[in-house]
Amino acid sequence: MATPYRTARLPNRGKADKARACFSGMSVNRIPSIPIGPLTLAMPVILAPMTGVTDRPFRTLVKRYGAGLTVTEMIASEAMIRDTRQSQQKAAWDPSEEPVSMQLAGCDPERMAEAAKLNEGLGAAIIDINMGCPVKKVVNGHAGSALMREPELARRIIEATVKAVKVPVTLKMRMGWDHASLNAPELARVAEDLGIQLITVHGRTRCQLYTGTADWGFVRTVKNAVKVPVIVNGDICSIADAEAALDQSGADGVMIGRGAYGKPWLIAQVMAALSGRAVPSDPSLAEQQALVREHYALMIDLYGPVIGVNLARKHLGWYTKGLHDSGVFRNAVNQIADPALALDMVDRFYEAQQAAAIAGTAIAA
Repeated sequence: MATPYRTARLPNRGKADKARACFSGMSVNRIPSIPIGPLTLAMPVILAPMTGVTDRPFRTLVKRYGAGLTVTEMIASEAMIRDTRQSQQKAAWDPSEEPVSMQLAGCDPERMAEAAKLNEGLGAAIIDINMGCPVKKVVNGHAGSALMREPELARRIIEATVKAVKVPVTLKMRMGWDHASLNAPELARVAEDLGIQLITVHGRTRCQLYTGTADWGFVRTVKNAVKVPVIVNGDICSIADAEAALDQSGADGVMIGRGAYGKPWLIAQVMAALSGRAVPSDPSLAEQQALVREHYALMIDLYGPVIGVNLARKHLGWYTKGLHDSGVFRNAVNQIADPALALDMVDRFYEAQQAAAIAGTAIAA
């Protein structure tokens, strides 16, 4: 099990981060608690749902370090109803995550409502509707961000889902389909009227996919349009980013996605900074080694050796990015199909990093 990280300065921070560390030392809470229906989110720094990334193993580690809320991977409503093996894996959670938010995607109001009921029955405390996924496969199925250009269908889906369950329902969306149709404020007002309890906005359009930069300032137009809490999302990869996103958007909290790749401790660091507490340092190399081993083992347990090894490769790449000879390590470990051999390579890689650090050798990015 990974050792809890130490409280200290973040290494290699730039002037902006150092300034914010000084601000954090003033013990000022930048973001107060927010309601999500009958629930209260004490610290609205949220791990974003990311297909193929934020599964139970990753979310469990994030929650251990600290997170205001974690959200399951996007689950297709049809797959949830058919109770497919993949949907079961995506819907699985660890008790430490509770309260659990489950995200659903779909294009049929009745099927979305049925899937929401199923998730509520499984113990979900929150149902999140995905109207932000830009992936072609999802959009071509008239789900995800495709619903932002079909506002009437979006309205029917929201209405059916909210009416189907007693737990709070939230919504994640983008600014709009493209820059000619930035309809997020209008959709947010409709969603609020229908009973949505919280809205997260990724500061890009569907047509941008993940190119360019997130427009945190645009999120303010959504914040100004509704009374329910609004969360800003997109390109939040550091404490400085979180501060800037809040300043520009006026949002009630932040959602962190790709910034947490290989850094399940990042959300806890952002939480500490925004609440005015001392910011924990990154885990030591020895702690990271233990963390990577645990994450790898959890993935093998959940998916089995074949699928688990394949899915774990990207995480190994993210964890080791920037470390000396990480490219050589990734190329080698990606050829390994045996979990035991892969873990042996992980040990040898991190032990070499630690030996070099002790010897005073510079570990270059």
